[in-house]
Amino acid sequence: MTVALEIKNVSHNFGDFTALDDVSLNISPGDFTVLLGLNGAGKTTLYSLITRLYNNNSGTIKIYGFDVRLNSVNALKHIGVVFQQPTLDLDLSVKENLQYHSSLHGIASSEAEQRIDSEIYRIKLNDKIKSKVRSLSGGQRRRVEIARSLLHKPKLLLLDEPTVGLDIGSRQMILKHVKNLCKKDNLAVLWATHLIDEIDKGEKVIVINKGKVIESGNVSKIVKKTRTKNIREAFNKLVGI
Repeated sequence: MTVALEIKNVSHNFGDFTALDDVSLNISPGDFTVLLGLNGAGKTTLYSLITRLYNNNSGTIKIYGFDVRLNSVNALKHIGVVFQQPTLDLDLSVKENLQYHSSLHGIASSEAEQRIDSEIYRIKLNDKIKSKVRSLSGGQRRRVEIARSLLHKPKLLLLDEPTVGLDIGSRQMILKHVKNLCKKDNLAVLWATHLIDEIDKGEKVIVINKGKVIESGNVSKIVKKTRTKNIREAFNKLVGI
């Protein structure tokens, strides 16, 4: 069986501080998996290791079978990333931001135009394509970042707290769009958040706390195991709130 993301026994320290402690998890193609944890739980550190911003000195991280440390080019070409901090150039237009990303990935200009038009249509921002990013709302900027992350046709999408600070309507639109990508394109998604209301019944959840994966499984399994009424109560019980 193909595994989109395989993490085995990964730990990471900053000096004497242990940010991640023996983390292991698997994600399959088409999965929408929520990485749920409080701020400081280790979510961003894990993403930094997957994307090679940090070097993993322990354990293994594989993307579609390719080890990110030993075969980083083949591993990283399969991923798209939306980081917690916005990374768009505010003084460029939406289209210029997407064109720049396409050129970095070596996509021919004619092919890039088609992909840009397609992704902009999917996020319903056709009327904003020539607008400077500075003029967009927070939710619109996030949608552009998601479109940008998909231009090189990745098989695994990592999103780190993508809806923090957005209004309810924008959050719901982004969630719906990303979940549709899983169903229609068989895209594997790891969605890191501390917002429990973004989790639907039946979805796979990985609970991380103080650098450790303390529970994983679908919502009903975790609720049943913790003998609680819902995922919010289960999470609170697991992390000691």
